Amino acid sequence: MATVAIYSLFIINKSGGLIHYKDYGSAGRMDTNDSLRLASLWHSMHAISQQLSPTPGCNGIDLLQAHNFDLHCFQSLTGTKFFVVCETGAPNMEFLLRAIYELYTEFALKNPFYEMEMPIRCEFFDFNLAQVIQKDRVALLGR
Repeated sequence: MATVAIYSLFIINKSGGLIHYKDYGSAGRMDTNDSLRLASLWHSMHAISQQLSPTPGCNGIDLLQAHNFDLHCFQSLTGTKFFVVCETGAPNMEFLLRAIYELYTEFALKNPFYEMEMPIRCEFFDFNLAQVIQKDRVALLGR
């Protein structure tokens, strides 16, 4: 059995700035500028989709499906966006994103040295994020 491929994780502040990026071994590694551009582009597409939606109260794009990958997004009430790029058809990504959001609130926001909207530089967050991603990969083995 192969593990579920989670290619990368992005966390974007409400202004569209990239505050956390983690590459999990995707084939096409991005440099810093590419990851910043992608985060900014996703923030803009998300905002435009909210405005163009014919349905009132639309929260933007939750899932973008492509031929070779899926992009799942979760937006918190404060406007911080969490999105993961993963293999197509990967189940339960919404739960993974919510778990990552809980880690963010627990280890970044409660850290007295963390400033809102700034890049996340917290060892406890990184350590626990690695555990959640590994746990998620193991849990999805039986799909």
